Amino acid sequence: MKKIIPFMLVVWLMPAMVVAQQNAGQQQPSQSREELERRKKELQREIDEANEQLQTTKKSTRESMGQLRALRDKITARTRLINNINDEISFINGDINSAYRDVNTLKKDLDTLKAQYAQLVVYAYKNRSTYDLMNFVFSASNFNDAVKRFQYLKQYRDYRRRQADNIVVTQDLLTKKIGNLESQRLKRGDALKTEQEQRSILEADKKEKDEVLSKLKGREKELVQDINQRKKDAQKVQIAIRNVIKREIEEARRKAAEEEAARKKALEEKRRREEEARKAAAAAAAAEKARAAAAEKAANAANNNTAANTPPVEKPVEKPVEKPVEKPAPTPAPTRSENVLEATPEALALSESFEANRGKLPWPVDAGNIIEHFGIHQHAVMERITVPSDGIVIATNKGGPVKSIFDGEVRSVVVMPGMGYMIIIRHGQYFTTYIRLQTTRVKKGDMVKTGQVIGTASVNDIENSGEVELQIWKGNAKQNPEQWIRRR
Repeated sequence: MKKIIPFMLVVWLMPAMVVAQQNAGQQQPSQSREELERRKKELQREIDEANEQLQTTKKSTRESMGQLRALRDKITARTRLINNINDEISFINGDINSAYRDVNTLKKDLDTLKAQYAQLVVYAYKNRSTYDLMNFVFSASNFNDAVKRFQYLKQYRDYRRRQADNIVVTQDLLTKKIGNLESQRLKRGDALKTEQEQRSILEADKKEKDEVLSKLKGREKELVQDINQRKKDAQKVQIAIRNVIKREIEEARRKAAEEEAARKKALEEKRRREEEARKAAAAAAAAEKARAAAAEKAANAANNNTAANTPPVEKPVEKPVEKPVEKPAPTPAPTRSENVLEATPEALALSESFEANRGKLPWPVDAGNIIEHFGIHQHAVMERITVPSDGIVIATNKGGPVKSIFDGEVRSVVVMPGMGYMIIIRHGQYFTTYIRLQTTRVKKGDMVKTGQVIGTASVNDIENSGEVELQIWKGNAKQNPEQWIRRR
């Protein structure tokens, strides 16, 4: 009986070991998996948008830059989607390997439990005589020893029952792990199938893109003319914007100079009045002093005899009035650099509010995607040619509403030949410019609010879509609008 005690202690620890191994196998990088699923949905949305844009541009009578852009966007998004699926497959492979290890561990644990239980059964069979059990209890040297032996036998019976339960629990865990393993295998098979389907679609998209690119290269002369015309139009727009900003700066300086001249004039007038008041006060004091002196002289003459017998009275000495010591003015707190466009409190507050919304400003259209980014970039067809862009061009619905992206004042509404209307709105020292508008709903001097409709998008017949260009300026410095509007 004593030999079985260490054996029982070891077996009692087996259920805890099995549960710990199960929990370890269930721990998964759920956050990374959730991130993969989120990215997958975003990429699918980008692909759907590119498909929609492609279908719109295909309604045109011939191939266009819009088709090429849509195809390239779709190829880029689909390539990223395939990489995302491969990452998901890697996670599934990790789950399968972990499940394999758990199944093998559980099988070993189950075999160990069964072997140990078999030993218990054999031992119980050999000692099944009631006489032997009773003899084991009553052969104790004293009553306390007999009680301990009886409790030991009871614990031994309970242990056998628990051991049988542990075998059942381990068998259930093994069954679940095997089921999970099969589920992961099916999931991996589906992911591999999806990955192969996406690769096939990607190859078809690349083939279509090459065909469109080849046809566009056949119209190289036409494209060069279009590039040159766009550059000329962009220069005209930039000159017009700079002229408006220059005019605003000159106007602000003129107002500031007038206000400064008025302030100086008021200050001089105040000083003149103070000086006249000081002189009048001094003249009045002198006259009063003269009257007092004459009265004193007359009084002295009238009382000349009496004054001879009266001791002289000492006049009190007038002490000079001490002027209060002026304290030095406190040093003003450091502020932002002065800007003539922020000369008024209203303009300063508007600039600061505009800056506080950097990266959070709304888009000027309800729906659309950027088809031309800010800065200098290579042409989509003729890579040897670089194309500058002072803002971003957004493809949207034909005649779709164009909205102001922030509160401000309309400072210019002009027609740009070949580009439609252009509206410039001032926000303190910042200016937002909306170009390629088909119609306008505001005029110079109007105050607009964020999201207020100011016009409609122009129509690009070749691309079969609407277009609007957004530029943002800080004084005379161009800004990247993508760093100011919110991401979609």
